[in-house]
Amino acid sequence: MEFKDYYAVMGLEPTASLKEIKTAYRRLARKYHPDVSSEADAESKFKEVAEAYEVLKDTERRAEYDELRLHRNDPGFGQHQFGQRQATGDQQWHSRAGGGAHDYSDFFESFFGHRASSAQHSSHRASYGVRGQDLEMELPLFLEETLAEQTRSISYKIPTIDESGFPGAETSKTLKVKIPAGVGDGERIRLKGQGAPGIAGGANGDLFLIIRIAPHPLFDIDGQNLQIVVPLAPWEAALGASVEVPTLTGKIALTIPAGSQSGQRLRIKGKGLVSKKGTGDLYAILKVVMPPKPDEKTRALWQKLSEQAAFNPRTGWE
Repeated sequence: MEFKDYYAVMGLEPTASLKEIKTAYRRLARKYHPDVSSEADAESKFKEVAEAYEVLKDTERRAEYDELRLHRNDPGFGQHQFGQRQATGDQQWHSRAGGGAHDYSDFFESFFGHRASSAQHSSHRASYGVRGQDLEMELPLFLEETLAEQTRSISYKIPTIDESGFPGAETSKTLKVKIPAGVGDGERIRLKGQGAPGIAGGANGDLFLIIRIAPHPLFDIDGQNLQIVVPLAPWEAALGASVEVPTLTGKIALTIPAGSQSGQRLRIKGKGLVSKKGTGDLYAILKVVMPPKPDEKTRALWQKLSEQAAFNPRTGWE
C-alpha cells in the first residue's frame, strides 16, 4: 500500500506547528475548493488536502501518523492495518463541497478510518466550508486621542465571490468601532467576523485594526511616559523661573530650580499616556539656549558676568 506523505501534500515540514498547519489548509482549500477553483484537478487535490488536514490537525492522529511515517520503509509496512480495514469494510464520508460521497484513500481508511466516530464525521463535513480571509487596515490616532475611549467610523474594502464562484468586485463596508483608551502604536484590535465572507458556508474572516500613533511635534514616547524638551534662557537656568509647559491636556506652570543644567530631567507626575497599568508621567528635559549674537552693550554685560563669576566648566579635565 502506498504511503501518503501528508506533510508534502500540505507543503509543510514535519516540525510544522498547528498554526502553520491551519494556515496551510486555509490557503490550499481556497486554491482548490471546487466552488471557486478553475483548475482541472482541483477536486482531487482538495480531497488530498482535506485528508491530510484531517490527520495532522488532531494531536493523537498526528502522533500515530508520525510513528507510521518513521517506519514507512520497514518490510511488511501496513499489512496488519490494511487487513483490519478489509474486515471492517470501507467507510465513506460525504462532503458538501463535492456534492457526493467522499472516498478517503486506502492509506487513511487502513490506519484512521476505523477510529472515525459520528462526531468526527460531522466535524469533517463542516471543515469543507472555507473560512473567509482576514483583513487588516491601519488606523491613525493622535496622542491626545489615546487618553480616553474613542468612537470612530471606518470604511474599508471587502473581496467578494460572484455567482460563478470566482472572485468578484470589491465591496465597501462602513463600521463604527470603539477604540479603548491606552492603545499603543502597532497594537492590533480584532473585529470578529468583519473580514471577507467564507466559502461554502465557512465562517467570515476577521478585521484587524492596526493602531498607528501619529508623530507629535512636541512629545516623544518612552513606554507610557512622555518626554518634552524645555528650552531655557541662560538666566532662567541660573536664577530659576516658572515657565509654561504644554501637556496633552493643556498647559501647566513648571518651576525651574536655580542652577539648572542642560539635560536635567524634571518629572511631571500623571501627565503621560494612559495604559492598563495606570497613567504615565511627563519628563521635561531642560535645554539651555543661548540668545542670538549679542550687540556691543549685551556683549559687555556678558564680559562683566564672566569676570565676576570666575567659572571654569572644564576644571574636571585637570
